[in-house]
Amino acid sequence: MLSSKMNWSMYMLLPAVLVLTSFQVGEVTPDMGVLDVDPCENSNGVFQDGEKIVYKIYYNWNFIWIAAGEVVFQVKDDGDHYHISAMGRTFKSYDWVFKVRDTYDSFVEKETLLPERTIRKVEEGNYRLYDDVAYNHDASLAVSKKGKTKDALSEESIPLEKCTHDILSSIYMMRNIDFQSMPKGSSLPLSVYLDRKIYDIDVIYAGIEEEKRVRGIGKCNTMLFKPKVVVGNIFKDNDGMNVWVSNDENRIPLMIESPISVGSVKVVLKSYKGLKYDPLFELP
Repeated sequence: MLSSKMNWSMYMLLPAVLVLTSFQVGEVTPDMGVLDVDPCENSNGVFQDGEKIVYKIYYNWNFIWIAAGEVVFQVKDDGDHYHISAMGRTFKSYDWVFKVRDTYDSFVEKETLLPERTIRKVEEGNYRLYDDVAYNHDASLAVSKKGKTKDALSEESIPLEKCTHDILSSIYMMRNIDFQSMPKGSSLPLSVYLDRKIYDIDVIYAGIEEEKRVRGIGKCNTMLFKPKVVVGNIFKDNDGMNVWVSNDENRIPLMIESPISVGSVKVVLKSYKGLKYDPLFELP
């Protein structure tokens, strides 16, 4: 049980909850609408070279919160593209339960924020996975070289939908969207690649929470997102996930809470540096 929870929690920030399943749009209310945003053309005005954000992951079982691991996101400016990386690991005190050492690298075009290449290395317990994906958006095709190790790969071509993102590029693309000016209940449709599949999703903007208390930080000015997930082995409630993002120019995720099939998971901002703008989300 615990292994599947940690497998889910390492990357689950904003649309990264797609690692296991696709979102489903909730019940439509009168103020809902599709955002007028083109996922094919999104220049960056939010993040910069040297940005580093660290999150701490907690697992709750029987009213006990366990610090299980952390995930580190970093940005590097590589000329005509950004190199965005995420490294997830369990703490040594948790390794005896289920050891995780995962890395995810995305090389993203500067002009569109679409991925050029994705490299995913997974070490979770005894499970190993290496997946190197090259994207040709003009030809609507991705080529995946995948296997248990880098030396034992099989190749497969996957048709892409228009403007398909990967996990990391979708997160950083969304940070460049001005949700603050959007009506509460608006949705953003996206196509996201993972494990040789394309997931069509809608990300729901649930409005502003001006005094949300975030563990370890205090009261924060936030935007709230409520992803709709498919109930199954991991999620027990398709309405239970909440994602709070800073309501400032940086738009960084601050906290995620979600019930899962056994217990619940909380992902909380631990530290940050190299933000493009002064952080203004903490309230006195």
